[in-house]
Amino acid sequence: MKNFKYLFLGAILSSASLFAQLKPVQYKDETQILNGLAIKPSKASAQKPGILVLPAWKGIDPHAKTTATDLANLGYYAFVADIYGEGNYPQTTAEAGKIAGFYKKNTDLYQKRIELALEQLIQSGANPDNIAVIGFCFGGTGALEAARDHLKVKGVVSFHGGLGKDANRAVTPITTKVLVCHGADDPFESKEEVAAFQQEMRDAKADWEMVYYANAVHSFTDPDAGNDNSKGAAYNEKAAKRSFEHLKLFLNEVLKK
Repeated sequence: MKNFKYLFLGAILSSASLFAQLKPVQYKDETQILNGLAIKPSKASAQKPGILVLPAWKGIDPHAKTTATDLANLGYYAFVADIYGEGNYPQTTAEAGKIAGFYKKNTDLYQKRIELALEQLIQSGANPDNIAVIGFCFGGTGALEAARDHLKVKGVVSFHGGLGKDANRAVTPITTKVLVCHGADDPFESKEEVAAFQQEMRDAKADWEMVYYANAVHSFTDPDAGNDNSKGAAYNEKAAKRSFEHLKLFLNEVLKK
């Protein structure tokens, strides 16, 4: 089983060689310094499709980096967003929960950070008319916010992301295509919240799809999440592989290559 957990994202490589092509990019939200990562496709196409990667609640992690690298190997420009900014990176789960919760409540600030990262993706070479947003956990929530806020993207993909939104927020038509990859046993999303999200998609007349993965809980795509489902968050190799295949199908549909 040596290094088997990283099969979700492609060939098995050492961390150093895997992330070698990722270029640090410093940008700003007014005075707040942000530190993202950009990577160009191994073989660029004329359509220059781009994908923004929104990390989980602890910020840019190995999983986000590996995802961006894997997408570049598939022919996409990719950019890993820094939502929190320099000096605000959480060191513990308690800190992560607090700062992620802040952005979930202040969605306008979250959406602004997503827009700034999209600008960096475009500056790196991606076609502004050929972009998708994907995210994991907290980042999955951000991907859905990109659709709700009508950002100029062709599609969004949420992996085990938070689905809820303030019920007082108006539901407006969503033209961006939406894919949600969801653990069938995820304890952090109630039946009521799932039902409310699905109704929101219907009311918004969205082109949406929600795929459930058996025996999968929260964080099922992250190899560093452990393998104990009883904790509510755990890696599931089969669900990770399947969801990545669903991602590829979705991207082939919504982005030109």
